[in-house]
Amino acid sequence: MNRYKETRLASILGITGNIILMVIKGIVGFISNSQSMIADFFNSFGDVFSSLMTFIGNKISSKEPDEDHNLGHGKAEYIYAFLISIIMLITAFVMIKKAITTFLNNDKVVFSYALVTVSIITIVVKLCLYLYTNNVYKKHNNILVKANSKDHRNDCFITTGTLISAILGLKGYTIVDILVGITISLWIAVTAIKIFIESYNVLMDKSIDEDTKEKVYKLIKRHKEVLKINHFNSTPVGYRYQISFTIFLDGNLSTFESHDIANNLEREIEKEIPEIYLTVIHVNPVKTEDS
Repeated sequence: MNRYKETRLASILGITGNIILMVIKGIVGFISNSQSMIADFFNSFGDVFSSLMTFIGNKISSKEPDEDHNLGHGKAEYIYAFLISIIMLITAFVMIKKAITTFLNNDKVVFSYALVTVSIITIVVKLCLYLYTNNVYKKHNNILVKANSKDHRNDCFITTGTLISAILGLKGYTIVDILVGITISLWIAVTAIKIFIESYNVLMDKSIDEDTKEKVYKLIKRHKEVLKINHFNSTPVGYRYQISFTIFLDGNLSTFESHDIANNLEREIEKEIPEIYLTVIHVNPVKTEDS
């Protein structure tokens, strides 16, 4: 199964699972007035949106290059991941505000074994979704799937907190429920900020990381014909990069020989370094002792 199909399946599973969990959490949370469960409900609402954005963004980014988009549509992944992070931040703010209001009004939590049941179901479902999406992310390095994967992983820990607060609520420790609700909100906000920064960097054409750049240089240095390298530039194209640079070759070489070296080097880089989408090499002749 290719990158597009696996990402689409991950988003569909996420949408389906999150809608089911959102409905259950909403019913139980608002009936019991559990702030941690209500926070979990809003978190699931955000997760549904995230999975939907993953589906749409993946569909757009999978399109082939055309006359209007010569380098393809890969940045769509980051545009939709950017939107996901904004919604997550708004959701976190709303949840924190709700928890603080509940604390100030001294609202009580009505304990229900349904809280425990829903929490356990959520943990199991989210753990399965996390294991699947994390595997897809590792295979395809898709930031949309990464965002979904982190959501599923965080939800496992978050809902464990909800479960603990529900059990402690039975003993009368209702303040724990409010604290867990605020903690959940802050966790969502931190995750959103990380996704926001990663998406922003790509959309602002942040240069290739130093490790990948060093891989390129090591590969170039294998070619003894290359006497010098400069003007190295890089531009993100979705989850990969287009790079360009100038190599200096012996001026005695024919035009054909010089460009053959450059063409072979371009193919090697794109074959051996998965992070590179396209390589453009400019050739400059240089005088040598022989010439």
